[in-house]
Amino acid sequence: MKNKAVFAFLVVLTTSLMGSSFAVGKIGLEYISPLLLVGMRFTLAGIMMAVIVIVLKKKHPVKVNDWLKIFLIGALQTAGVMGAIFLSLRTITAGESAILTFMNPLLVVIFGTFALKISYRLLQWAGVVLGFLGVVVTMGGQVQLEVGTVFGFASAVFWAIGTLLIKKWGGQFDTWVLTAYQMFFGGILLLAASLLLENAVPVFTSASVAIILWLAIPASIVQFSVWFYLLQNGNPGKVSAFLFLAPFFGVITGWLLLDEKIGISLLIGGTLIFAGIFLVNWPDKKAEESGEVEVVRG
Repeated sequence: MKNKAVFAFLVVLTTSLMGSSFAVGKIGLEYISPLLLVGMRFTLAGIMMAVIVIVLKKKHPVKVNDWLKIFLIGALQTAGVMGAIFLSLRTITAGESAILTFMNPLLVVIFGTFALKISYRLLQWAGVVLGFLGVVVTMGGQVQLEVGTVFGFASAVFWAIGTLLIKKWGGQFDTWVLTAYQMFFGGILLLAASLLLENAVPVFTSASVAIILWLAIPASIVQFSVWFYLLQNGNPGKVSAFLFLAPFFGVITGWLLLDEKIGISLLIGGTLIFAGIFLVNWPDKKAEESGEVEVVRG
């Protein structure tokens, strides 16, 4: 992208929307149970994006097997990741949840090595070590391990697996079609899980409706659209390196909106994790020169 000012603005916009959704989601839990809230968010977002891709006449899958692949990606990338995130927000801060969730690029390197036999550079492995050291420091500030910590880490695991499946199957589908329907399928699974596991009665007010709409439109549709635009019109490796900004915005918005305290362990550990994500996603110049771009992203 030639205009650096526009590029910088779009990077800040998409990563701030990624990160701030943790704090906004935590506020939403005051009105609606976790699985129901996130289920409504992604079902609504999926329907709206599906309408858009149909109007734009994007190529849809024909084979049942292809739809099953999209369904599996949605089960992991949307239902697994987002369900775990919103469950984590019941017992840990928005900042802690954001930091744990955005460990996923570090896990992609580990899972990719063993599951897909992908070869990663020494710099990326250094990022993994640095990132996990950051997690140890961050969690070391807690007196006890909260259940939300487990859910936060689980969201990163689901995201990493989903990323590898997209890496393996994503080229078979139109990007916008895949995004729309994986969100829709994930949202439906979350609504079903809420029906089976949750008994809380949602409270619909102007505030709770505004939160649902904000999470579905700016924090989902707009965020995904800007992110994909950057990946398609810039260097994917360098764009993905800016993922470290998302947990940063998660911590900042948690502090601004929820008055969450930023302790020294969270600050130091978060910085180490951000540095690790940055190293993991830093592009290989030799690969760029040969026309091969390696991307490790959520």
